[in-house]
Amino acid sequence: MNKKLNLAGFGIALFGAILFSTKAIFVKLAFHATHTDAITLLGLRMLFSFPFYVVIAVVSSRKEGAVSITPKQWFYIGLMGLFGYYISSLFDFIGLQYITAGLERLILFLYPTFSVLINTLIFKIKLNRTQIIALLLTYLGIGLAYYGEFKLDTSNPNFLFGSLMIFLCSITYSFYLVGTGRLVNKVGSTRYTTYAMLFATLGIFTHYAISKPLTGFIFTPMLIGYGSALAIIATVIPSFMISYAMKNIGSNNVSIITSIGPVSTIVQAHYILGEKIFTEQIAGTFLVVIGVLLIGWKSNSDETIPNK
Repeated sequence: MNKKLNLAGFGIALFGAILFSTKAIFVKLAFHATHTDAITLLGLRMLFSFPFYVVIAVVSSRKEGAVSITPKQWFYIGLMGLFGYYISSLFDFIGLQYITAGLERLILFLYPTFSVLINTLIFKIKLNRTQIIALLLTYLGIGLAYYGEFKLDTSNPNFLFGSLMIFLCSITYSFYLVGTGRLVNKVGSTRYTTYAMLFATLGIFTHYAISKPLTGFIFTPMLIGYGSALAIIATVIPSFMISYAMKNIGSNNVSIITSIGPVSTIVQAHYILGEKIFTEQIAGTFLVVIGVLLIGWKSNSDETIPNK
C-alpha cells in the first residue's frame, strides 16, 4: 500500500527513528554511571514502560469491532513477545557492555536480512536478484565496519563475545519480525505489539525474580533516571510516533526514513560517548543502509515495523 509522503509524516518518522537510536546511548551511559547489570537495566526499562502498554491494551481491547484472539494466537503472540523483546533485548543489553554503540546499531540493523533468510530457509520463499545483491552489500558492509572496529579496539578481551550477543539479538529479533508478519493482520498492529510487549515484560520480571533477590535492589535516583529515559524516550514515545507515521505515509516510506538509525547512533555515540568515527565504519554503514533499503524497497506489505 503506497501512501503520499507528507511533511508531518516524514518529520514524525524521522524524529521517532532518532529517539529509537538513543537506546544504545542511554544503555552505555547507564552502565558507565551506575555499574548495574543487563537484566536490572532491562527490567527497569520494562517496569517504567509497563503502565503505558497496559493502558493501550485495555483501550484497544474495548474498541468496537476488535477481533477475539484464539488460544493458539495467544500462544504465538506470547512466544513472539518473548523472542522479540525479552530474549533479543537481553542479548542486546549484554552485548552493549562490551562493544561500542555504533557497532551495536550496525549489527542490529541486519535484522531485515535475517528475516529474508528465515523466510527462504523455513518457508521456502525464493530470493530474487535484488535481495541477493542486498544481502551481499549488507554483509560486506558489516565485515568492513567490523574489521575497522576490531583493528581499533584490540585491547578489549570481550569484543568477540559482545559482538556475538548483538548478532544473536538481531537473529532472535528477526524471528519476531517473521512471526509478526504472519500474526499482525489477524490481531491488529496495536493490540499485537502491546500484548507482545506485556508477555516480554512478564518474562523479564520472572528472570529478574529468579536471578536476583528483590530485597537487595536499590532504586538510586540515577538508575531511575536512566531506566525511565530508556522506557519513555527510547521506547514508548518513538513507538507511538512510528505507528502514527505508518498510518499516514505507509510502511515503505517509514522503512526508508528509519534507515537513519545507524547513522544517528554513530553520530550520538561520537559526541556523547566519545566513540571514534573511522573510514571503514562510514563505508560499512553506507553499504549496510543501501542493502537494507533494497530489501525494504521490495516489500509490498504495510505492517507496523517494530524497532529496537
